[in-house]
Formats: sequence, C-alpha cells, structure tokens
Amino acid sequence: MQAVYRILDANLDRAREGLRVIEEWCRFGLSDIRLSEQCKVLRQELAPWHTDTLRSYRDTPHDLGTALTTPQENIRRDVNQVLQANLARVQEALRVLEEYGKLYNLNFAQAMKQYRYRVYTLEQSLVPQDRRERLLKSRLYLVTSPGPQLLAIVEAALSAGLTLVQLREKETPVREILRLGHALRELCDRYGALFILNDRPDLALAVGADGVHLGQEDAPIAVARQILGPTALIGQSTHAPEQAQRAVMEGADYIGLGPVYATPTKLGRAAVGLEYVRYCAEHITLPGFAIGGIDTTNLAEVQAAGTKRFAVVRAIMDAPDPKAATLALLAP
Repeated sequence: MQAVYRILDANLDRAREGLRVIEEWCRFGLSDIRLSEQCKVLRQELAPWHTDTLRSYRDTPHDLGTALTTPQENIRRDVNQVLQANLARVQEALRVLEEYGKLYNLNFAQAMKQYRYRVYTLEQSLVPQDRRERLLKSRLYLVTSPGPQLLAIVEAALSAGLTLVQLREKETPVREILRLGHALRELCDRYGALFILNDRPDLALAVGADGVHLGQEDAPIAVARQILGPTALIGQSTHAPEQAQRAVMEGADYIGLGPVYATPTKLGRAAVGLEYVRYCAEHITLPGFAIGGIDTTNLAEVQAAGTKRFAVVRAIMDAPDPKAATLALLAP
C-alpha cells in the first residue's frame, strides 16, 4: 500500500493547490465572494483527508515525476488558460483520488467523487460567457468518428489550432463513451478548446463537457438545458428552415446546417445543398456550422454561400496527416 499512500498524498496536494489558484482569481480578479467561498470550502473539506499518515509516505527526493514536464505547462496566454489548466488539474487529481481511494477507504473514495462533481459546477459558474465567446470565434468544428486512433487524431488537430471538438459515438457502450469523454475533456482543456458530447446530456454532464449536440430525434433543448444548466452550450442539427427557426425559439446556442453534400456519415439523409446555408446566413441569428461532405475541395463554395463556420468528420479523422489537414482547413 506504500505506493497507493504516496499517490493519495501527491494528488491531495495537487487538488488543493489547484483550488487555491482558482480561488485567488475569484477573490482578486472577479471580486466574487460566492465563488471564492466555494473554492475555500472545498480546500478546507479536503484538508482533513490529508492525514499525517499519508504525508509520512512522501518521498520527494526520489519522486521521478518531479522532473517530468510538457511544453504546454509553460504556456499560459491569458487568465482563462490559467483557470482551465487548474480546473483540469483539480478534476484529474480528484479522479485519481477516487480510484485509488477505493483501495484505501471507501468513504474517502465516495467523498472525492462528490468533490469532483462540485468542481464541475464551479467550472460552469466560472466560464459561462467565455464559452459563448469562444464558440463565436470558432470557425472549424471537428466531429469525431470511432476508431483506435481517435485521441491521437484529435490531439494532432488541437495542436494545429482547432478550438471546437464533438465526441460522436452512436453505437459505443456507455462506459467507453465515458472513458473517451474524460480523455477528450482533459485534451481540450490542455489546448484551450471547447468540448461537446453528441446526443446525451446526462453523459455530457458526467464528463464535464462544455455542452451537448442534439439531433432532431434526441432530447428536447429544454430538457438538455435543465440537465446541463444555463451556462452549457447546446447545439442542434437542422435540415430545413422550420427546424432552424424552432432551434432559435427553443434556446439553442448554435445549429448544424446539413448535410450540405451527400456523406456516408449521414446515410439515408438527402443533402440540403447550399441554398439552406444561404437561407440560414440571411435569416438565422445563431451561429451556424455547415456540415456534410465538406473538405478543402469545396470549402470555398460553402463559404461563398454565407457561412464562415463549418464542421468536418472525414476531412480530419481519415486524413493521412490530421495536423496538416487541420492547418489547411483553417487557412484563410
């Protein structure tokens, strides 16, 4: 159990340190006493679990991890990245504490799980407007397809400047969706990107996604909003003017427009063509992402129809070089 005790000690430190970084911004940057208090209470509640017994197993001189670092750890472009990095740090630490805590004390493990959910709520309170501002700035939206290289492909795209990712797993077991969701949440936090989960508001909440994308047959927008709260991003696929108008009325944050061209990812659905893109550009105020068969060969005509925002699947997920493909799609 010595190694387990060292893991628990290190991650209790990590969680409390990350909370203190967030607390300082809530206190001095936002002057928000409510959020400051939430951070402080979480830190204070974690403290009693950090017992002298756990501390006694600390061995910093022989900890190989103290010498490990990544380039991303040295880059913080703004306060938002500081907050996102430390929110991710706290969430990851609490997940580690929950899992290894099961070998130590089941009450400890359950407490760490509940703290993690509270940090998700704290995150939603900290970045409500930021999410919408970042959505408005996003031009390229990657929708994933299943495959063993999914995480590597997404990271390659993120490293090229991608800022918006959707996990789309139609036939995958829930446990695997949760595993991928947690991994993508961490990746997107590392690169400062938004993370959306397809179809399932409940799973989006469980993995701390920035929002959910709904099809016409999925849960109503109002139900998704009730589950995810007012700060979450909710998108909806639309294929006709009346669906776009309804999405506006029901409170969507953005819409998908398509499929613009016939695509195997939307089997059985007829292409809506560029006319629908033009209609939404002229009549719909929500951000609209054209989707369906879009790649570098037809992107210019999609943009000429009135939208600068577009989503792709195969153009990145099936590309021999996902990073180069992303750079080409993001090129002016």
